[in-house]
Amino acid sequence: MSDDRLRVVFMGTPAFAVPALRALIERGHVVAGVFTQPDRRAGRGRKLRASPIKIFAEKRGLPVFQPSSLRQDADARLELADLAPDAIIVAAYGLFLPDDVLRLPRLGCLNIHPSLLPRHRGPSPVSTAILEGDEMSGVTIMLLDEGVDTGPILAQTETRIAECETAEGLTERLFSLGSEMLVAALDLWERGQIAPTPQNDDEASFTKRLEREDGRIDWSRSAEDIARMVRAFIPWPGAFTARQGRTLKILNARPVRGALEGTPGTVVELEDSTIAVIAGEGALTVERLQLEGRQAMRAADFVRGYRDFVGSILGG
Repeated sequence: MSDDRLRVVFMGTPAFAVPALRALIERGHVVAGVFTQPDRRAGRGRKLRASPIKIFAEKRGLPVFQPSSLRQDADARLELADLAPDAIIVAAYGLFLPDDVLRLPRLGCLNIHPSLLPRHRGPSPVSTAILEGDEMSGVTIMLLDEGVDTGPILAQTETRIAECETAEGLTERLFSLGSEMLVAALDLWERGQIAPTPQNDDEASFTKRLEREDGRIDWSRSAEDIARMVRAFIPWPGAFTARQGRTLKILNARPVRGALEGTPGTVVELEDSTIAVIAGEGALTVERLQLEGRQAMRAADFVRGYRDFVGSILGG
């Protein structure tokens, strides 16, 4: 057994954080405990559902802790201190770490952030990168401090955003890449072979927490903007519009090449029988959609079931 193993505590919640925990285990580090958010009610039956991190950790016999707040739960902070970690690893945990937690491990708290910091600090870096039309994204391994994604950088790499990549797919890819970076950076950091680089606050940009209403499509915007919106809001909050008083989700779409004119929101059928919606500038080919209360389907199948769809105006 390697004598350079570290004693770590892992903090994370969603499925895309699992590769980071797996990488730490495979590296041979001792995972003294796993902190994840409390079980949530989900699904039609509103049954309590464990986080993917909790499920993964319990299958491997790792101790799991689920405080609803580290700031307000003194007992949880004492339990954390008793674990005596050399480092705390954070990957999409979703809870604030108070100062005494940040100061606890001798190697600090390392965080995987899915952007090229200081660009896109905050809660929605991946969606924002797609929304703003960034050509490049990346991963930053950083030391957490009291600010929001303001800590010094230990490692960073960039990757090109694919033309049709969704926020869901890009997030999974970035955290997979970040998991490899994390293990390498942690080793170098422990051996004193990496120097933290302070962020340049003058170059910082900030993201906001996404709300459901952010997904409502304004058809007066350009088709390029709306297409990016569809990709950026998968899986949450989704890009949607209204049709005859019911919510209609747009699941896959792309800008139409060539000029189309008409009232924004008007559904048209193109010469190749594909379905498009007129935007403020250009038009959007809709490939898959989902009407409230129905299954997702291809646009061509939707038109066969709703003959009045072509010619209608969405968003009313």
